Amino acid sequence: MQSFYNSPVIWFVAGFIFFLLEFAVPGLILFFFAVGAWIVALLSLFLDLSINAQLIVFLISSIASVLLLRKWVKKVIFVQKYSSEIEDEFLGKTGIAETLIGPGQIGKVDFKGTTWSAKSNDVIDKGENVTIIGNESILLIVQSTKPSI
Repeated sequence: MQSFYNSPVIWFVAGFIFFLLEFAVPGLILFFFAVGAWIVALLSLFLDLSINAQLIVFLISSIASVLLLRKWVKKVIFVQKYSSEIEDEFLGKTGIAETLIGPGQIGKVDFKGTTWSAKSNDVIDKGENVTIIGNESILLIVQSTKPSI
């Protein structure tokens, strides 16, 4: 029973609790506190750190990981998730241009009853049918269905 009261075990369990709480609390912050707790657990295995030193390492590593990694982790997790969902459901399907869309000009496309921002290399008039050929996050990339002359 004594082995459960050493600091590496306590920090590992605290990190695991932070990790589990990340699923209940949105925002992708608690995950980085879990990383900080696991860093302290690893250091505590090899170094004899006082409780003050452990708390300082926890705070510094947690804040540093939030500041340095949050944007990258969020981008990797959320952009890939939504990007693949859009590709699977939308790619090759037809929508209707709600506004004029041209090269360098973002317009609106109606697809399945929802309005989406879209861009194109073609000049597409309002009301024209378009084919969805890709996406950049939630921005659809479309092309005209009219035959080019």
